[in-house]
Parts: sequence; structure tokens; C-alpha cells
Amino acid sequence: MSVAGQKLNLKKDDIVEVISGREQGKKGKVLALFPGEGRVTVEKLNMCKRHMKSDGKSRQAGILEKEGSIHISNVLIVCDKCGKGVRIKRKKLEDGKRVRICQKCGEVIDKV
Repeated sequence: MSVAGQKLNLKKDDIVEVISGREQGKKGKVLALFPGEGRVTVEKLNMCKRHMKSDGKSRQAGILEKEGSIHISNVLIVCDKCGKGVRIKRKKLEDGKRVRICQKCGEVIDKV
């Protein structure tokens, strides 16, 4: 299921809540977005182990832990006022700026 060409509602450094899967209920900051794949990487969530070989000079061999990606449909952006994951809508302000708004309480999510 690809979401290529679809407008994403998330941005880097947004706080999101995972709504399904192994990490359900946990919150974290968005580190990276992959719009072509429809996936997002969240800080300290979906950790996976990667076995790395030494390159002989600088990198030491061992097992590294890093964040894996989560499908974008499994996360919701967290509203500061509501305190939990919510759906959002877009609205154009009087000055012509487009912002993201919480559908539940109407609070502006974008930091100006």
C-alpha cells in the first residue's frame, strides 16, 4: 500500500503516539519521514538490532540498536491541549498561512 503523491500530515520533530502494534500507546518524536514508502521513524520506538562488521580503521564491530520505521497509518499526532493522539485538519488563516488544527478541540498544532 503506497501513499506516494499523497500529502503527509506529519513533519519532522512532531510528537506522535503509536496506535497499533508492539509499541502501542507509546509516544515519541519523529526523526525521519519516508513519504514514498509511507513510513516514519520515531525516536526510541521500534528498536531493532543490527550486526555490524569492523571496517578495520574507525568503526568497531558489534551489535548496534537503532530505530526501525513504522507505517504512517499506525501513528497519530499528539495535540498539546488534548494530551493524546488526534486526527488533524488543515485550515487557512486570515494572513494566508495554512496550519494544522486538532479536529477534537480546534487547537493549532503548528508551532509558529
